[in-house]
Amino acid sequence: MMEGKKNLLMTSSPHLHEGSSTSRIMWTVTACLVPAGAWGVYNFGLTSLWIILVSVGAAVLTEWVITKLLKKEQSISDGSAVLTGLLVSFNMPPSIPAFIPILASVFAIGIVKHTFGGLGRNWMNPALAGRVFAMFSWTGEMTTWSAPVIGAGADAFTGATPLAQGASEFLSKQSYWDLFIGNISGCIGEVSALLLLLGAAYLFIRKIITWQIPLSYAASFLLLVWIFGGTVSGSGYFTGDILFHFLAGGLVLGAFFMATDMVTSPLTSKGMIIYGIGCGLLTFLIRIYGGFPEGVSLGIILMNIFVPLIDRFTKPVKFGNVKEVKNV
Repeated sequence: MMEGKKNLLMTSSPHLHEGSSTSRIMWTVTACLVPAGAWGVYNFGLTSLWIILVSVGAAVLTEWVITKLLKKEQSISDGSAVLTGLLVSFNMPPSIPAFIPILASVFAIGIVKHTFGGLGRNWMNPALAGRVFAMFSWTGEMTTWSAPVIGAGADAFTGATPLAQGASEFLSKQSYWDLFIGNISGCIGEVSALLLLLGAAYLFIRKIITWQIPLSYAASFLLLVWIFGGTVSGSGYFTGDILFHFLAGGLVLGAFFMATDMVTSPLTSKGMIIYGIGCGLLTFLIRIYGGFPEGVSLGIILMNIFVPLIDRFTKPVKFGNVKEVKNV
């Protein structure tokens, strides 16, 4: 009997393992973003590649230095710093000075991630925090855009993003197809809705992300745009161009790749839906009525603040607990 007990292995929960790991998830998401990044380089020129490289490099170097100073085990191989740096670069205009994405990546890793204890303890998405930090610190540089150089025979052209132009002005010159494939001005990694959606589809297949956040985010935002979006231009209610607002700006990148961050999003399905609806509402208010043409980053970060509260009120009832019925 005692001999049999020696063969038992005592471990803490969980006892069932799905097979995924932090490292595998991070590198998979990174791989799904590579096609959109490659399109950004093709669309805007090699300057975009330089922005991606310095952003990722700054994030990885900051990760290495901090873990070294804190005498922690190196965590570069888990891919989280690479993914953060890549997402920071995706949220940058192609012609931005290199020091801005470098400082944004340092802020994302050094302040937002490690000040709160490292991976899994940060309360807001580090890449979005880096983008917002850069936006408020260097607003002029963060709102100066380069037009696509495909077939242009020049290194760069300056031009407004579709959101800055407005739907009617943009569609009078270009098409929904240009929006879909990414032949537009914008941030490096957000312009090609096609490639971002393909990457997101693979994440759904691998069950790395689920439908609750992206669907509730996009649906709530687009419903509000359809009802109220046309009032700004004087077209009236129920006239908002939902296809334009879905494809333009950073909605696809934000809804599928950043709002779904496992660390800064709710744990339960009900909580995820509430969180997604909140992201959609805030994005709508900032994009349509606010002073910024885009509201995805701020919308997600503001909802990150409410995640602990959402988790508190949507946690499931413990197994075996029965609600007490008071006698009248």
